[in-house]
Amino acid sequence: MKISFTQPKNILITGASSGLGAALAGHYAASGVSLFLQGRNAARLQEVAQICQNKGASVQLGVLDVTDSKALEQWILAADAENPMDIVIANAGISAGTGGKTEAASQVRALFATNIDGVINTIQPLVAKMTERGRGQIGIVSSLAGVRALPSCPAYSASKACVRYYGEALRGVLKPHGVGVSVICPGYIKTPMTDINPYPMPFLMSAEKAANIIARGLAKNAPRIAFPLPMYLPLWWLSCLPVRITNAFFDRLPAKPSVF
Repeated sequence: MKISFTQPKNILITGASSGLGAALAGHYAASGVSLFLQGRNAARLQEVAQICQNKGASVQLGVLDVTDSKALEQWILAADAENPMDIVIANAGISAGTGGKTEAASQVRALFATNIDGVINTIQPLVAKMTERGRGQIGIVSSLAGVRALPSCPAYSASKACVRYYGEALRGVLKPHGVGVSVICPGYIKTPMTDINPYPMPFLMSAEKAANIIARGLAKNAPRIAFPLPMYLPLWWLSCLPVRITNAFFDRLPAKPSVF
């Protein structure tokens, strides 16, 4: 029997030590729920675990980097062997822009390694397991920057567009096997990642509100969970227009800081 998307019990979340990942962990934490939380910062991850345990959830931690494919696979498969995952949310990601100049090669590679390879490293160990069981769900965190590329953050935009396309195509592949795939495209969320931005961020929302929106979308097995709508819809419309027309607008956007 296929598991209900509305009541996942075994949940794996990467990038759970802060921001959106921590908020998602807190949202799902409840009695009878087992959370498997990955992060690089052991102290912050433990703080998140304590909050979730106070809500009655069972928590196991994986203090490792999503770019370490072998270590991540080993941890994921060991967890899945004992607690078959109902849902995996590939949330871990990093952000950086041009800083008004150009991106260093090291920054581009770092963004791709975490935002693309990290997603692949997270979901691939479970794709085969879920298809064998005929049930499960995958959530891939992209971004509204993956809907229309932003000159202020070329590598970040490209990495998020890559996983968006990958997830949306993967949905069609896994649907006959009873596995759902949702791509998550948030706008600005107040997290340590956005706190460094020195410019106004329209429709900035709390991580907790974003987590609620994402969880509702995942419960419906929505193909794309894009929000907020007042920001998503104009970006989607602009993405349909010729680049030579829309670049005049996007080229005027403030530069996202370069942090590498």
